[in-house]
Amino acid sequence: MVEARAFWVVAPGRGELKAEQLRALKSGELLIHARASAISRGTETLVFRGEVPQSEWQRMRCPFQEGGFPAPVKYGYAVAGVVEDGPAEFCGRRVFCLHPHQDRFIVPEEAVVAIPDDVPDRRATLAANMETAINGLWDGVPGPGDRIAVVGAGVVGCRFAPPQKARGEADLVIHASGAPDGLTTALAIAGFEATVIEMSWYGTRVVPLALGGAFHSRRLSLRSSQVGSVPPGRRARWSRRRRLALALSLLRVPVFDLLLSSDSDFLALPELMPRLAASSAGGLCHTVRYD
Repeated sequence: MVEARAFWVVAPGRGELKAEQLRALKSGELLIHARASAISRGTETLVFRGEVPQSEWQRMRCPFQEGGFPAPVKYGYAVAGVVEDGPAEFCGRRVFCLHPHQDRFIVPEEAVVAIPDDVPDRRATLAANMETAINGLWDGVPGPGDRIAVVGAGVVGCRFAPPQKARGEADLVIHASGAPDGLTTALAIAGFEATVIEMSWYGTRVVPLALGGAFHSRRLSLRSSQVGSVPPGRRARWSRRRRLALALSLLRVPVFDLLLSSDSDFLALPELMPRLAASSAGGLCHTVRYD
C-alpha cells in the first residue's frame, strides 16, 4: 500500500492535509507522483471560501474530486507529475492530469496527457489556464482583421495596458478580470453589434451591470464561456483530451514562465490558501512543489 497526502477544504476558509492509503493498481491505471500543481486564483479561491452557489454544486465538480461543496471537499485541477507505477510504456513519463492537490494518486491511463519534453513541470501546470483561453477564443469566433480587446490582468487575460488606455470600437471583447468593473469596461469599448465574451466566474457574488445607456442601441451581445464543454462548433472534431494536448503543446514558448509568479511547498498549503483567498493582488499563477 502507498501512503498519500491530499489537501482538503475542511470548512470554508480552512484547509488541511490528510493522509490516505492508496489501493493496489488495477489494469489500465497509473500511479502518479506529483511534481508541481497550480492554484487557480479564480475558481479555486471561490471554492476555498465556500462561495460555490448550491445550484452549481454538481456542474462545478472537477475530475477526481472527493467530498462535496461547500466542504469538506478535495478540489483542484492542474497537476504535473511522473508515472511511478503502471504499464511499462508509461513508467517514468511526465504527464499532466486534472486532479486535486495530492502528492501521489491513482488515475486511469486515459486521464493523463504526456507533457512535451521542452515544457518544464511548473509551466505545464498552466495547461488548465491555456485550455480556458483556447475555449474563450473558440466561443468568440474571431475573424481575419477583427479588432480584439482582452480585459483582465490575470493569467488568462494577461492585459498589458491600464483600463483608461483601452481602445474602443472593438469587434470582439474578451473579459477575464473577475471583477464587475472589468465587465463594465468590456461593454464600454465594444463596437456596434460586437460580442463580449464573459470568461469570469463570480460564484455567489451578485454583479451589478448597467444595461441602460447604449447597450441596446449598439446591439451588443454578451455571451458566457466556460471550459467544462467544448463549444458546439468544435465539438464534432475536438474532444476535451485533444484540447488539453493542444494546450500543453502551446506551452513550449518560454515566455509563459512570466505568468509563474511564486511557488510554495505542498506542506504549506493549509497556511497559504487563506492568504491567497483573501487577496489575489500582486500575483499571477502560484504553484505548489512536491518532494
